[in-house]
Amino acid sequence: MALTPSNNLTDAEKRAKREASEQDALLREVDEAVRQDRFSNFGKRYGIPVGGLLLAGLLAFGGWLWWDAQQESKLEQVSEKIITATDQLDAENFDSADSAFAEVEEGSGPGAVAKLARAGIAFRQGRPDEAAALYAAVAANGDAPGPFRDFATLREVAINYDKMEPEAVVERMKPLAQPGAPFFGSAGELLGAAYLDQDKPELAGPLFAEIAKDETVPESLRSRARQLSGLMGIDAIEDVDEALDEMRALEAEAASQ
Repeated sequence: MALTPSNNLTDAEKRAKREASEQDALLREVDEAVRQDRFSNFGKRYGIPVGGLLLAGLLAFGGWLWWDAQQESKLEQVSEKIITATDQLDAENFDSADSAFAEVEEGSGPGAVAKLARAGIAFRQGRPDEAAALYAAVAANGDAPGPFRDFATLREVAINYDKMEPEAVVERMKPLAQPGAPFFGSAGELLGAAYLDQDKPELAGPLFAEIAKDETVPESLRSRARQLSGLMGIDAIEDVDEALDEMRALEAEAASQ
């Protein structure tokens, strides 16, 4: 049978228990006061810097939103100008198109497109030196997209081919004249011509044969490449020179159209 614990406490025991309870309550009050004091001190000490950081963050975010809106607005304006310039170009109003493209030619993306368009206009109007200079500017612009720079390099060399040393043509065209590359056919044709000008038919022949076999290359270019690769087996430099002259004449005729 369990015994019921006795609830009879002496006066001393009751007093000790009451004092312990009061001391525990006092400690809780002191602990709460210390926490509040620490929070108050933290607010006084760090409230202004933290508030300043939050405000700076909000201002920075607001500034970014404003900048993004401005950039989008500028991009829309540039796009509208390019569309207007393209419409002028389609209508063969070359002077108006050139002026419109000139307004947006600075920069990397749309600017490079505008400069390429101006180069095409200059060449079509019989100003090859100006066209080559514009192409050279795009080719040297490290911020312009890679395909734009490659195309500009190709056109610059094509225009200036007769003024360049064969070694310079080889250096500029070799990186572009790789099978599978976007401008393999055109760059390879210029590279092969430079090899022939260097009296290196052993390099030109296989290159022209590779171009002739590439079904992604335009048929007119493949036809010329087949003719030239066949000539590589004939020890007759005059025949090769004649074929090269025909090739360059075809390129000039195509470029002027």
